[in-house]
Amino acid sequence: MGFLVCIDGKTMRGTMATVPVLDRGFLYGDSVYEVIRTYGGRPFAVSEHLDRLQRSARRLHIDLPERAWLEDQVDRTIAESKNPESYCRIIVTRGSGPITLDPTRAEKPMTVILVKELESFDRWMYEEGISLYVPDIRRNPPSALDPAIKSGNYLNSVLALGEARRAGYDDALLLGTDGVVTESTSANVFAYYKKENTFCTPALAAGILEGVTRGLLLKLAKQAGIDCRECDLSLEELLVADEVMLSGTLKEVMPVAEIGGERIGDGNPGPVAKKLLGMLRTHALAANEVNEK
Repeated sequence: MGFLVCIDGKTMRGTMATVPVLDRGFLYGDSVYEVIRTYGGRPFAVSEHLDRLQRSARRLHIDLPERAWLEDQVDRTIAESKNPESYCRIIVTRGSGPITLDPTRAEKPMTVILVKELESFDRWMYEEGISLYVPDIRRNPPSALDPAIKSGNYLNSVLALGEARRAGYDDALLLGTDGVVTESTSANVFAYYKKENTFCTPALAAGILEGVTRGLLLKLAKQAGIDCRECDLSLEELLVADEVMLSGTLKEVMPVAEIGGERIGDGNPGPVAKKLLGMLRTHALAANEVNEK
């Protein structure tokens, strides 16, 4: 088991890895990234994550390496780590150059692939549900720094999470500048309404990241016979949901027990969150078995 870092194709122990101090990813957060996890030791949804990496890079005018090469480096680094399950972070920075904001002064992009053993979230989070704080900080609007771009600049979420943790909560729920629900600091948000058998999540236009797990959950929920909708959600509408849950590559499907001190449903994880978590894990393992064959 190990922590490995591959920089532009050269792999080393994570504790030995360094990046140039003049790299723009370090200086300005001028980079794009993706996080992939394994199921059964194999990376899951690689194509979807690399598609999103390409969309982010295109928006920032950062050139990515050849896709086949990138896929090979991810597979090789994960295999060499020999972890039972791995966390893999793919980072492409604009590269090094003079200390200036001007992006055209950068040299060639740098690719960093970080692989370490996957750390599971505490079991109680799934068994009891987590708490969300509603901070004063709002999600960046698409007209400023579009949340649809998965860049290395995460200060909006860092500040919101810091505010939540200092207030004694597990995570933060970010509202848009217009007051609508967007996402948590690192996951998409879903609400389930039992009476209507409806699964709701903010639309992409609300200013959110197009989550890979979000898209998969919408498909799985439809397979389970649940009516799925992408629409604006107010905080008030979210608070009266029977279930609220977060979705993400690492969180998978994580139930929310309370928001801002207000209990969601009966304050316990509901059957829909549990069902979708099981469906997601089953789907991921099955998909990887098919790809292996």
